Amino acid sequence: MEKEKIKVSLGSLLVALGIVYGDIGTSPLYVMKAILSTNNYNTNYDLVLGGVSLVFWTLTLQTTIKYVILTLKADNNGEGGIFSLYTLLKNKTLWLSFIAIIGGAALLADGMITPPVTVTSAIEGLNIILPLKTDTIVFIVFIILSILFIFQKFGTEKIGRIFGPLMFIWFSMLGILGFKEILKYPEILKALNPYYGIHLLIIDPEKVYILGAVFLCTTGAEALYSDLGHCGRKNIYYTWIFVKTSLVLNYLGQGAYLLLHNGEYINDNPFFLIMPKHFILAGVVISTFAAIIASQALISGSFTLISEAMKLNFFPRLHVRYPNDQKGQIYIPCVNYTFYLGCLFITFFFKKSENMEAAYGLAIIVTMMMTTILLSHYIRINKQKIMWGYCVLCIFLTIESSFLYANIFKIFTGGYVTLIIAGLLIFIMYVWRYGSSIKTRYVFYKNILNYVDKFKELEADMELPLYSTHLVYLTKSKRWDELETKILFSIFNKSPKRSKYYWFVNIEVTDEPHTEEYMVKTIVPNQIFAVRFRLGFRINQGINILLRQVIKDLVANGELCYTPKSYMISDESRCTVGDFKFIILEEILSNENNLKPWDNFIMTLKLAIKKVTVSPEKWFGIDTSIVHVERAPIIICSSKEKNNLKKIN
Repeated sequence: MEKEKIKVSLGSLLVALGIVYGDIGTSPLYVMKAILSTNNYNTNYDLVLGGVSLVFWTLTLQTTIKYVILTLKADNNGEGGIFSLYTLLKNKTLWLSFIAIIGGAALLADGMITPPVTVTSAIEGLNIILPLKTDTIVFIVFIILSILFIFQKFGTEKIGRIFGPLMFIWFSMLGILGFKEILKYPEILKALNPYYGIHLLIIDPEKVYILGAVFLCTTGAEALYSDLGHCGRKNIYYTWIFVKTSLVLNYLGQGAYLLLHNGEYINDNPFFLIMPKHFILAGVVISTFAAIIASQALISGSFTLISEAMKLNFFPRLHVRYPNDQKGQIYIPCVNYTFYLGCLFITFFFKKSENMEAAYGLAIIVTMMMTTILLSHYIRINKQKIMWGYCVLCIFLTIESSFLYANIFKIFTGGYVTLIIAGLLIFIMYVWRYGSSIKTRYVFYKNILNYVDKFKELEADMELPLYSTHLVYLTKSKRWDELETKILFSIFNKSPKRSKYYWFVNIEVTDEPHTEEYMVKTIVPNQIFAVRFRLGFRINQGINILLRQVIKDLVANGELCYTPKSYMISDESRCTVGDFKFIILEEILSNENNLKPWDNFIMTLKLAIKKVTVSPEKWFGIDTSIVHVERAPIIICSSKEKNNLKKIN
């Protein structure tokens, strides 16, 4: 059942305009120019009429029907995106995890090119009234992108409030400018008939590569789905009516202008040519702000995707910040910096928007195809609509396959850049996912009740010094009576640890922002306890502080007998419960293992990646002065057979 927590209001509608539609909303900046480029910038009646017709029906079929009507309903507690969609299916079919990985990586890769291409296209509009050198344009784009990425730390809600009114102005401008041109050449309305798009492809089959340019009009549809958690489904429904109307009017207006100049060579961007000359400067300024918002749509969507990937164990653990109390509003510093560097590389590498357009859209069509596969499975399996699921698969996969074929031509003209980035991300996700599955084979749990006598023997062994008053282990076991074998091995075998109290802590992060709950199970009275914390996603996971509170409550209730020493200092702000020691088991790969060469390679890479990501003590907010990191082999068993070593004199 959907948890629609974001209500519809004027403010929420403006926030949706500011966050969701930046990418798809700025497509008029470059789509018609890209269509003209397929004919060497020479206008042609069939090309223009057919191109606009293809744009209209692509927006209708791909964006309106597939994403707005169908895909937005496939949410996971209000969250959207390809990983969220996979979450609804992960217990149904295992091979779908690879579909999700490919789609997510492709979307992230294509997201890196959206900020440069939109901002550059907008700034290049100045060339109509004030010719600028390419290096000057690149420098301006560099400044704008730098400011945008710095602004991310303040949260998308604040950005949406600022950008929302600007996007309303942007879409209003699109509609007005387009409508003005339509009045000059009403015949362009023929483009609403799909016949002209189909006719263009039939009379000249070689024109199929025009679909690569047409596809640019819907590249923001996937980001629209990813931003579902930021704005809510109903806000997207209502605002899309206004957005699509404005987009269609502008495309028709650009087409009308080109038909009025049929047979002419037009090298300038038709988007700016339909503006009155006295308005071009203002139009460039508004376009630049819209381009910034387009960049924001992909950035915020990428934060959501990475967050979902981490929850699914597709991606290494990264530090996530929550600028406000809405779960969809997140900020991941590492992703932000990586995207920033990637955008700068693309800007300085391609320099011109027409060069970037050649690389744009190739990876996103792969994402759309993966979403189609997942969506069809969701409809067939979760919704129990088998025939409808197959219809969705056949119809949209056929459409997207034609777009993929047209976009293949882009590989050698710049598309290889996004493919390389996507390939790298796919490999990282594969390593992390497959490495986790290898590790799962060798993670064993044992019933702690079978070791109660050993705890008593350890407590009675006075030859061992007291390791600490409170010894704490973090466990992934959600059952109070089970522990990982490596934890038991650490306590009894590897430097046996005698302690007065043993705490085995499990942490669950809830979807609510401020949940602070815990459950305690006494395994051995006044000695061994299992604690499970349920913490909201905005609660600081300072486990050492939270555990002190738990112990204070247990002492007050008489469940734990602890008397502070007379020399201990106590005040109201600090509960005196004795010293703590947290044991973090750092996983290593034993030199002696029975892994196959490929599995060994994957595990080596996974552990290497883990070393450069967030450490467990930082992730859980544990005071590093009371943490002891202990290396624990993932695979203890040896592949070597028993040797025949003999003693000689």
